[in-house]
Amino acid sequence: MATEDKNRATAAAILPLVGGAANVSSIAHCMTRLRLGLHDRSLVDDEALKALPAVMGVVEDDTYQIVLGPGTVARVTPEFEQLVEEGRETAPPQAAVSSDDLAAQGAAIKAQQKAKNATPFKLFLRKIANIFVPLIPALIGCGIIAGLNGLLVNLGWLPAVTPALAAMASGFMALIAVFVGYNTAKEFGGTPILGGAVAAIIVFPGVANIDAFGQTLSPGQGGVLGALGAAVLAVYVEKWCRRWVPEALDVLVTPTLTVLISGLATIFGLMYVAGEISSAIGTFADWLLSNGGAGAGFILGGLFLPLVMLGLHQALIPIHTTLIEQQGYTVLLPILAMAGAGQVGAAMAVYFRLPRNESIRRTIKSALPAGLLGVGEPLIYGVSLPLGRPFITACVGGAFGGGFVGLFNQLGDTVGSTAIGPSGWALFPLLDGNHGLGSTIAIYGAGLLVGYVAGFLATYFFGFSKDLLTEFNVSQDPAPSTVAATGGPHPTSDTDTDPGRANGPGSAGPDFPEKAPARV
Repeated sequence: MATEDKNRATAAAILPLVGGAANVSSIAHCMTRLRLGLHDRSLVDDEALKALPAVMGVVEDDTYQIVLGPGTVARVTPEFEQLVEEGRETAPPQAAVSSDDLAAQGAAIKAQQKAKNATPFKLFLRKIANIFVPLIPALIGCGIIAGLNGLLVNLGWLPAVTPALAAMASGFMALIAVFVGYNTAKEFGGTPILGGAVAAIIVFPGVANIDAFGQTLSPGQGGVLGALGAAVLAVYVEKWCRRWVPEALDVLVTPTLTVLISGLATIFGLMYVAGEISSAIGTFADWLLSNGGAGAGFILGGLFLPLVMLGLHQALIPIHTTLIEQQGYTVLLPILAMAGAGQVGAAMAVYFRLPRNESIRRTIKSALPAGLLGVGEPLIYGVSLPLGRPFITACVGGAFGGGFVGLFNQLGDTVGSTAIGPSGWALFPLLDGNHGLGSTIAIYGAGLLVGYVAGFLATYFFGFSKDLLTEFNVSQDPAPSTVAATGGPHPTSDTDTDPGRANGPGSAGPDFPEKAPARV
């Protein structure tokens, strides 16, 4: 089957299982997940979705998220959007009424789900993530080109081509503040182009002729943090103008005042303040890893999986981006990526500790390649988190891997990433450091190995209580006669709608006892 046909087939398989086109209110995607807004959550068939070969798992947050993996999700989403549009166009007239009914019926359910994660802090972090996540593909692409260019320069190859590659790699980073401003205004409810226009002041070369706070400004001063603040200010100025400026003058006065007021505040305040904050972030990161790299790496690597579970990792995105702007790479991401290594090691230990549980072992085998490439959701939600202790021992593996990479940073061998997003083996093309690419790759690869081994050993020896082994080290597959009679394994209970129950591709997933809490 051609790739396009395969992607469309995946989209076509997903659509009826989420309630059809009329039940889809919004469609978006991130690096690995198709994110859907749904009118009625009860129309979703979780188990059938998890059993689709292309689906690595499902997660429920403010949106219903279907884990498809990097690359795949970017190809399936347009096909899914087209099918939803076609479904709405071909629906009978009463479908519109049915959609409204679905929205009314599902409003209470949706509100309950959102309330679980609707704290002001988490909502703010979600906005931050929505600003920066769309930029990740460009960061990755430009980062890989920068790495390729550096390799060619070091080898002395293709000297006529390397300037062009340098321009490709640097162009986006030179203007990233504009994209941040555009996305910020869009996310906070303003006019995106006005947010971009105000943020563009930061990177305009002419600011070098302006003095503020006793110093001459420099283009790019304040970076993405300045752009973020400038665009938020522009949104508030624009909203104020919309309330007070007469409609007849709005088209002329509101954009002018928005750019003028926000621009002056950016030039004579935000650029300086954000510049100081950005410099402090870089200085602190360097100091932390230079003076306490092993300890800091141990803590960061060990805590990253829980941060991901709580959604708090989103607060690190502007920090990563700021470090990339300042130094060309972020020294934090390779350390945090060790959490995924600990998760892989823990999953392999679960595989060996539960030799009779074919269901869990099948999930691990199908999800392990994605885990090695840095896509951890199938292993987290399908294996370690529901079991409880293996999630904790996976964090131990991540801590040891992070401590190893942090130790080398402390010894002077900086390991960084030129982009954010990938981890695991997928991060190798984006690595950079201060002692050559070979040294950087060796340290990062050794850190992954430490994470794998530590996660495996911690889980194998400490990840299971006697009761847990007794309960789970049994076959979860139905008897052959049952399969023959029903055409498949016993359906799992309705409680499997828990987002912690995502399964690997091509598998109905491990069978965990009904309503059983994570065991520690």
